[in-house]
Amino acid sequence: MKHIFQKGTDITAPVLVLFHGTGGTERDLLPLAQAISPTSSVLSVRGNVLENGMPRFFRRLAEGIFDEEDLIFRTKELYDFLDQAAVEHGFDRQNLVAIGYSNGANIAGSLLFHYQDALRGAILHHPMVPLRGIQLPDLSGIPVFIGAGRNDPICSPQETEELQKLLSEAGSTVAVHWEQAGHQLTRSEVEAAGTWFKTNLA
Repeated sequence: MKHIFQKGTDITAPVLVLFHGTGGTERDLLPLAQAISPTSSVLSVRGNVLENGMPRFFRRLAEGIFDEEDLIFRTKELYDFLDQAAVEHGFDRQNLVAIGYSNGANIAGSLLFHYQDALRGAILHHPMVPLRGIQLPDLSGIPVFIGAGRNDPICSPQETEELQKLLSEAGSTVAVHWEQAGHQLTRSEVEAAGTWFKTNLA
């Protein structure tokens, strides 16, 4: 998968794995990584799917309706890529924290839904429930931050609350940060994620 790896100054700090939103690239969230954990190594990945020329991490059938078969396939592809990237770049595979926005948050959420050992933690900005009706792995000890908008037209507050419930029932400690905004990523949401990261994962 097309990606950027930047070696951090603290090799014991969590490696931040970045997943952009629809139409983004592997450069989009680099400022977020710098804001949240400036000493961390960073692995920023570009989605392998194109929708009208816009990179995504998996296909969708319509707005808010995921191609579940493709989602499962792409989640496995990404999980395998993280294994390979750890060997290639020499980082600790067990010390990965995802930062995802929108479509990127959904693929990060799907990693949590499918693999017990995929991530040490996750910061999900405006995620949806990636897949319903499946048994989640044991997520005990894996903290998750969810950034959500009260007026988000794509991801309703009910969707956020459902995702929080599913992750919590699987053992994750979930913190939800609410903004009065829509689907956009605000500075205050990023600052809240940074504060949460320092408390839970640094």
